[in-house]
Amino acid sequence: MTNKNFPKLSQVLEILEDLYPKSLAQDWDKVGLIVGDLDQEVKCIQLALEPVRATVDEAIANQADLLLVHHPLYLRPTSFLPAADPKGGLVVDLIKHDCALFNAHTNADAAEQGVNTALAQLLGVRRVDVLEKVDHPQHPGMGVVGKLSSPMTLAAFAHQVATALPASPHGILVGGDLEDQVETVAICSGAGDSLLETARKCGADVYVTADLRHHPASEHLAGGKPYLINASHWATETVWQNLAKPALLAAFAARGMTCEVKVSTLVTEPWNLSLPTTESEQK
Repeated sequence: MTNKNFPKLSQVLEILEDLYPKSLAQDWDKVGLIVGDLDQEVKCIQLALEPVRATVDEAIANQADLLLVHHPLYLRPTSFLPAADPKGGLVVDLIKHDCALFNAHTNADAAEQGVNTALAQLLGVRRVDVLEKVDHPQHPGMGVVGKLSSPMTLAAFAHQVATALPASPHGILVGGDLEDQVETVAICSGAGDSLLETARKCGADVYVTADLRHHPASEHLAGGKPYLINASHWATETVWQNLAKPALLAAFAARGMTCEVKVSTLVTEPWNLSLPTTESEQK
C-alpha cells in the first residue's frame, strides 16, 4: 500500500504565501501562523471565516491539523492566555489537539483569487478591475469592479444577491431606485463604507458591501449612484472558501501531496434572529 505524501505545516505555509502573500496585507493587520508546529504533518485542513468557539470545535471534531481562517484571532497585543478567557481557551484547545491556526486577512481580500473575487463570481459579476488601486507594483488593490452579463433593475439584482449569499439572520438592505437599471457593480467584502466615494468615482451603478452605517449611507445616497446593497460581514466574506478549497487542492496536487480540505458551513454571525419592526396599533 502506497503511503500518502502529506505536507508538513511549513510546506502548507509556503503554499499560503503563494496564494495570499503577506506583502498584500494592510499595515495595521495581523496575518500568518498563530498557533502551530512547522514540523507537524497536515492531513486535514478545516476552512472557516473566523476563529471562534464553534469553528474551533468543528476543526477539532473533524480531526483537522490546521484551522485556516480569514479573520485574525488577535489584532492587538496580548500578554495572557488563560483557558478561562474566551480567546485564550481557543488557543489552549488548539494546542491540546495539535491543531494549528493560520489566518489570511487583508492579504486574502486583495489577492487576485481572494475574497472579493469569490464574492464577485458568486454574485454573477465579471471582474473588470480593482475598486481601489494601490500605488504598489505588487499590490493589485482592494475590492472589485465588474459587469453583470446584462443590465437589470436594482430590485432584480438585489434578489440575485439575496439568493446567492449564504443564508444568515442578517439578510440584506437595499438603498436606491429599485426600478432603475444597474450593470456596473462595485464590490468590497466586509466593512466597506470607507470606499463609498471610490465606488462613485469608478462609475458603479450599485455597490455591494457590508457594515454600512446610517449617516455615511444616507449622505452617499443623497448624491445619487451607486445604489447600495448592504449585506452581512459574515456572508460577504465566508464565500472565500469557495476559491480557497480548490486553490489549495490544486497546489497540493501540483506538488504531489495529499491533504483533505473541509469547508465550514457554520453561521458565525453575532446575530441569531432578525425581526421586522411594526408600529403597534393605537387604541
